[in-house]
Amino acid sequence: MFENLSDRLERSLKLLKGEGRITELNVAETLKDVRRALLDADVNFKVAKQFTDTVKEKALGQNVLKAVRPGQLMVKIVHDELAALMGSTAAEIDLKGSPAIILMSGLQGSGKTTFSAKLANLLKTKKGKRPLLVACDVYRPAAIEQLHILGTQTEIAVFSDPENKNPVNIAQKAIIEAKKNGFDVVIIDTAGRLAIDEMMMQEITAIKKAVQPNEILFVVDSMTGQDAVNTAKEFNERLNFNGVVLTKLDGDTRGGAALSIRTVVDKPIKFIGTGEKMDALDVFHPERMADRILGMGDVVSLVERAQEQYDEEEAKRLQRKIAKNQFDFNDFISQIQQIKKMGNLKELASMIPGVGKMMKNVDIDDNAFKSIEAIIRSMTPAERSNPALLNGSRRQRIASGSGTTVQEVNKLLKQFDEMRKMMRMVTTAKPGSLNPQKQVFRRR
Repeated sequence: MFENLSDRLERSLKLLKGEGRITELNVAETLKDVRRALLDADVNFKVAKQFTDTVKEKALGQNVLKAVRPGQLMVKIVHDELAALMGSTAAEIDLKGSPAIILMSGLQGSGKTTFSAKLANLLKTKKGKRPLLVACDVYRPAAIEQLHILGTQTEIAVFSDPENKNPVNIAQKAIIEAKKNGFDVVIIDTAGRLAIDEMMMQEITAIKKAVQPNEILFVVDSMTGQDAVNTAKEFNERLNFNGVVLTKLDGDTRGGAALSIRTVVDKPIKFIGTGEKMDALDVFHPERMADRILGMGDVVSLVERAQEQYDEEEAKRLQRKIAKNQFDFNDFISQIQQIKKMGNLKELASMIPGVGKMMKNVDIDDNAFKSIEAIIRSMTPAERSNPALLNGSRRQRIASGSGTTVQEVNKLLKQFDEMRKMMRMVTTAKPGSLNPQKQVFRRR
């Protein structure tokens, strides 16, 4: 996501980051290059021009030329304007009402059905809600079945009426069902078309009128680039939606839609889809996205993800074990499981300032822990609890059982021993330091 734009902006701002003399001329030249970079990323031309004009005005108005570190000041201005371009702050979703009603809109193939299930999963796991998914796409083959499958995966109820071909009637029935059975959020998945047509618009307008939703979300495939912005504009004119959802931002996208859509339709981006898994959905934070675009990482999001997997009682238990040098392979594999729950490893690495660029051409397999887990699972319960038992013959057996080599087993044992020593040193020297994510979260 945004890799090419990040590289181009870094090159554009490189001169101004140096200690060389900054002039009004090279500020103008740099911003000309920035504008080209934005256009290449498929940003709307008017948006790109307005952006660079604003940056230039603020840069010269803030005396960048006379600043002690003009390059850094210029980067800050670009960063702040990027964040402003995308909406400045995260936009909340309206969940008032009994039940709250959320209506999905968008073209066919944009990812409405998958997003509906992801949103339901997010509201259930992070907001403590009891959502009901509603299948109102009566045209696309297997659309109803797809929603039921996703509902089963996430353990979320799905309302459908396969014999009924009236989406308005289905939506109304679903709301009655939700009230009767105590569901507090209703998420209505609607039909899409390959292109905007009048019948589609009339249908979704009729659903809107009938159910009076709290939220109408426009779901758009970010890989469609500038077309996504144009489609959003047409939908907004008819539906006056509340927010935008950008899907497939983990793909080969230039990111122009994310940078243009807010300005063109004057509606916030509320969520971004970052993968195929049901938990690959993030609230959109403009400032954090600006950080990523400019290669500054996204430590806050990384801390939040760690915080979600953080168990205070478990951490205290681990701290006591580490202090007594009793941290074992059962604890180790438990920590691996928590890291895996945080998401894609390459994405996590990109959130660390400076690491994202280093990892650009490095392929981090999501199965990076596979061999380690195989080795640990090939140990007996006694061996996991007491690594000192692992003599030569046991290591040979573990290698055979895990499909690895004795050398790989030896390497893991050596790394584990070194890690144990280091963790004990840190814990005894600085109580409470086992959970740096908690401390960072508090300071923030």
